[in-house]
Amino acid sequence: MTDVKVQHILTLAHLMSLGARYNFVPITTRELGLATNRSQQAASNHILELEKNHLVQRISCGRNYSVKITQKGYDEMTAIYNTLDSSMSQYPDQLILKGRLVSGMGEGAYYMSMPGYARQFEDRIGYVPFPGTLNVKLEKKEFIESAKLLDIMDGIRIDGFSDGKRTFGWVKCFNATLNSVDANLIRLERTHHDPFIVELISRHNIRRRASISNGSSVTVAIDIR
Repeated sequence: MTDVKVQHILTLAHLMSLGARYNFVPITTRELGLATNRSQQAASNHILELEKNHLVQRISCGRNYSVKITQKGYDEMTAIYNTLDSSMSQYPDQLILKGRLVSGMGEGAYYMSMPGYARQFEDRIGYVPFPGTLNVKLEKKEFIESAKLLDIMDGIRIDGFSDGKRTFGWVKCFNATLNSVDANLIRLERTHHDPFIVELISRHNIRRRASISNGSSVTVAIDIR
């Protein structure tokens, strides 16, 4: 696809930022090494390799030198940019998790129906959930690891509250489907579940609507945009 080696992309990008697309810019290998997190020797080698491949033009200025990116170098960087831009704009907009339906601990119906949560659910996700949560056990490591991404995503936040006797933690909701049934995957500030268990709520009785029972294989598709 391109003559630019991966290790040279940062060097060319830094030179572009200095104005080397059209101008010869003075630079030392020490400065270049610091800017690209490379040793001075590596920075020097990069410039020599780029010059050899006609990606930059170099002229000596006494003990130092100035560098300008050639048309070929610019074209190569443009091709890399277009490839990255295309891939970044077309990545899947759903996180897919697969597992099996398992029994919960029976606490979901109590917590999800509490007025402090129920009012916020209706206001922020548009419904008061069907009593209880649906629990899915992720059995493969790739899905368990992928689910951890949800902990650093914002989601739709349901704030924690106090009923005067105890406090209840926040809930993050993510629009999702389970076997094509509309739902919300939830992440809790406080949970007794292991990391391989994910919980879902819905306006529907998902078990009935999706015709599933404990042990059924399910696919959860979470919107991440």
